[in-house]
Amino acid sequence: MPRPLADIVRALGRIAPLHLAEPWDKVGLLVDGDGRAISRALLAIDVTPEVLAEAKAARADLIVGYHPLLFKPLERLDGATWQGRVALDAVRAGIAVYSPHTALDAVAGGINDWLVECVAGGAGVIAESRALVVAADRAANTHKIVAFVPESALEQVRSALADAEAGTIGAYTHCSFTSRGEGTFFGGEGANPAVGATGRLERVSEVRLEMSFHKRHLAAVIAALRAAHPYEEPAFDIFALESHAGDPRVGSGRVARLATPANTDQIASRLEPALGCGRIQRSRNTATSPRVHGTFAVCAGSGASLLEAAAAQGATLFVTGELSHHDVLRAHALGLEVLLAGHTNTERGYLPRLASALAATACIECTVSVRDRDPLGPG
Repeated sequence: MPRPLADIVRALGRIAPLHLAEPWDKVGLLVDGDGRAISRALLAIDVTPEVLAEAKAARADLIVGYHPLLFKPLERLDGATWQGRVALDAVRAGIAVYSPHTALDAVAGGINDWLVECVAGGAGVIAESRALVVAADRAANTHKIVAFVPESALEQVRSALADAEAGTIGAYTHCSFTSRGEGTFFGGEGANPAVGATGRLERVSEVRLEMSFHKRHLAAVIAALRAAHPYEEPAFDIFALESHAGDPRVGSGRVARLATPANTDQIASRLEPALGCGRIQRSRNTATSPRVHGTFAVCAGSGASLLEAAAAQGATLFVTGELSHHDVLRAHALGLEVLLAGHTNTERGYLPRLASALAATACIECTVSVRDRDPLGPG
């Protein structure tokens, strides 16, 4: 029975909550189709012209493309790029396009957990697995600013701090707490107080303003406070917050421990058939080989940004789709050996699981594309 597109979008959001996606990612509903109810979905890694043609032939109403079809901001929607042509063709055909991308990587039971199973040879031989970067730790505010502001300037200071990314908690902005009290100061020689006069003790009705923020915004928050605050020398404190304990199963990449350690060749030999790909590139670290690996890390697709996290958490082997020449050298310097299986090879084998989950959750027909393939694979 056809289901409203909004219901399918909600179902996909339950399978891979979009707030788990990386901040730079473009996830969710990218092409709205024509608003028709959804009966069939086609799943693919890349929404290419060949995949769109397959969706039309299969009378699919929705394409779930793991990689976002539209990623860079568009200045115009025309046929100048292949992505623009596919998006326009999808609109003309009334086919919606949705991307879960890094949300599906991060969620428990998602692509990275499947990749861990492939490396280990099954879920039963994994002694432990956790996210390399826990999603809650990445997004949570790490510090709080406490500023003392005259009541007349409260809103301008609060707004300035919010513009500098203070007071953002989840989907909410301008989050703050205030309490009122009395501030005192004595302006000495050379002072130029905004209220009162020098040479005497002044008492001012002030508001204690508290707003949390992430440490990456520290400089901007302090600058915003100084710019918006009317005092010559605003009084404020910065406090470090205890880290929020997130679900260790949810986040970027995975680090896992094998129940039985194995060497690089043994792991590669079971990974190749599990991913259904040809020969995996092996980059042994001459400073440490031969080595038996008890702890390894994975990142579907391209995992260069997680090399340091993998080494810091005790991994000796890093499995991903692709790394640049210099990133492989960086991995070696960190004490890691590397297995490279090809970008989409570390993702495509998960699609049948996603199809089953979506069919069960949304009660629609779901099939995996047969025309979606590794662009670097055999013809």
